[in-house]
Amino acid sequence: MKSSSNPSYRIVAIGGEGIGTEVVEASLKVLQLVAKLEGFTLQINYGWLGKTALEQFGSYFPQATVELCNGSDGIVFGAVTQGGLLELRKYYDFFCNLRPIRIVDSLLHKSSLRAEKVQGLDILVIRELVSGIYFGPAGRSSDEKGAYGYHTMLYYDEEIRRIARQALEKAQQRRGLLTVAHKENALPHLPWTRLVQEEALRFPDVVVEPMLVDNLAMQMVLNPQRFDVILASNLFGDILSDIGGALVGSVGLLGSASLNSDGFGLYEAVHGTAPDIAGKGIANPLGTLAACVLMLQQWGELGAAQRIMAAQERVLAKGYRTADLSPQGAEILVNTEKLVDLLLEELSSEKHSKYKELYESIK
Repeated sequence: MKSSSNPSYRIVAIGGEGIGTEVVEASLKVLQLVAKLEGFTLQINYGWLGKTALEQFGSYFPQATVELCNGSDGIVFGAVTQGGLLELRKYYDFFCNLRPIRIVDSLLHKSSLRAEKVQGLDILVIRELVSGIYFGPAGRSSDEKGAYGYHTMLYYDEEIRRIARQALEKAQQRRGLLTVAHKENALPHLPWTRLVQEEALRFPDVVVEPMLVDNLAMQMVLNPQRFDVILASNLFGDILSDIGGALVGSVGLLGSASLNSDGFGLYEAVHGTAPDIAGKGIANPLGTLAACVLMLQQWGELGAAQRIMAAQERVLAKGYRTADLSPQGAEILVNTEKLVDLLLEELSSEKHSKYKELYESIK
């Protein structure tokens, strides 16, 4: 959060591959308009990651991208198939991954569950992002039984404790319930329950509820409204948070923020590159836009964040749907560009025709 009355922010936009470039560009148009409406300045630099970076720089995570990201106020990221993303997360120690799962009233019927099961749904999944099985010792070898591969789920106690503190703080600010995903019946040397409960002594208002991860996955489908904040390891959080896509209607609606201890963040949709629809102009940009909302909130630009969320809800309430939301009946199928235009129009005409010229300049 910047103290200036006219703050200026610099972001690095990394489209990556597939629909990543499409949804990032779409979200930037909305961000630029909201910046003008709210009176702050937004500077955008473009970086590289993944296969496009490898082709241009010979590295999935090139030094050129590092130099751009250093000193910036946030990274807006699209998607890559492989290479670069884990290195980026590790380099900046983006250990705290926030994945909100919130339902929009006009999309209740798009959920895989009955509407009454998801009405008012508001879950925050907090995933440890720079350790665990994706970063532990791994490789391939062979013995007398043949060839084999291995990945090691390694966690230092302090890595669990620091993500626990973040989750406890969030739970304290919300409804005061923290559910801890674990598998201690089979993985007894990863004591998530004990370590989180020890950290929770400083958060007496938060109820800590340990739950075996397989049961937790089932309960997210049976009774998702019971959850507030869910804390999970890298692997478990990766899987559990994607259940949110089925709960809210599409994984294309979900965004995330990955933060380090300084509050610097990487903001991206939960979905991947979606090569089957890349280049067709039909991708849903709302997941990336949701990530941008988290970025604005991290900066303290709460008015800007609220503007975007309200405009999105009004557009969806009018029945506009991208292909992933399977429009039916009176609902109106729109492509990426049309949805962005509708959002820009909604923002521009909020109160005030004087914003029309800003809309035209962004278009």
